[in-house]
Amino acid sequence: MSTTTPTVPKKGLEDVVAGESSICYIDGQKGVLAYRGIDIHELADHSTFEETCYLLWHGKLPKRAELDDLKRKLALERKMDPGIIEMMRKFPKHALPMEVLRTAVSALSFYDPDENANDHDANVRKSLRLTSQIAMIVTAYDRIRKGKEIVEPDQTLSHAANFLWMLNGEKPSKTAEKALDVALVLHADHELNASTFAARVTAATLSDMHSSITSAVGALKGPLHGGANEAVMRLLFSIDKQKKDAVEFVKGMLAEKKKVPGFGHRVYHTEDPRATHLRKMSEDLGKSSGNAKWFQMSRAIELYINQEKKLNANVDFYSASTYTTLGIDIDLFTPIFAVSRISGWTAHVIEQLDDNRLIRPRADYIGPKYPAKYVPMEQRH
Repeated sequence: MSTTTPTVPKKGLEDVVAGESSICYIDGQKGVLAYRGIDIHELADHSTFEETCYLLWHGKLPKRAELDDLKRKLALERKMDPGIIEMMRKFPKHALPMEVLRTAVSALSFYDPDENANDHDANVRKSLRLTSQIAMIVTAYDRIRKGKEIVEPDQTLSHAANFLWMLNGEKPSKTAEKALDVALVLHADHELNASTFAARVTAATLSDMHSSITSAVGALKGPLHGGANEAVMRLLFSIDKQKKDAVEFVKGMLAEKKKVPGFGHRVYHTEDPRATHLRKMSEDLGKSSGNAKWFQMSRAIELYINQEKKLNANVDFYSASTYTTLGIDIDLFTPIFAVSRISGWTAHVIEQLDDNRLIRPRADYIGPKYPAKYVPMEQRH
């Protein structure tokens, strides 16, 4: 008989430590987020998404030659088999971008030269390809569903700039490129969130990288994980359409016991460190584009909620106005999350497979007391 002291199960596994990782450090009490020990504020101020990818995959900052090599490889992997494009053209035009992304990521494995390899080096190569390809899937499908020609990638552009180029068919401004690049850095990883945990659970069965990432995309599709910034922007659109004062509108929501999206966080008990940078990006983009109303509305709501409810804005609150000012449709917000988070997802899959053990937790049984009797059909009521 086991002498292990029983533990009280926590709904949603809240604060339960489910494993060890050297990728992401979070201190929710102090509002700290760090990749491989480097504070997110330093990375947002000084790094790039490409450099962040290297850090996540290799555990250290790259030297100049290493970063140049990574950029070159990412640019070269901006390609997909025509079969993926043809498949997306056959999808119904009402298909959600996240549904398309989930399906296309799974199909990418058919054409990956390392499809049957699951070793460390092969998974790093798959990580490179997936990071470039997921960005292409999002942009290509958006143009397909709108009846536009797909824009060919530009290998001379950064990852962020190329995404905006392929999405809009126009070279982005430096301000727009920088804003998206920082957003990609900020969203790259966040420890064992739902989608990352889903990826690691799948990988732990010794399944492949593409299956693991498909699991992650499926988890991210859920509105409790990846859709909060969509809700924020729909709120701002509603306020604007009704020509209401933002604060008065929110007061009315609170009076009706409605939740204001974009505030509070399961982990952070102070300001989400990512929100600090997204607030500034939203403001800068508003000024440079001549359309500052989304930032101004957001800021007014944030100040009121912080004063009245003592709640802080999370990463989703200002990413909404940032993406909208960049000309990005609401239903692309969550796919863009994946365009960034693929770097962290793949890093976790690599780490899981480098020292694997099947992830198989137990459940606290609360059903009928054992042994329950089998009742013959004629005696059942």
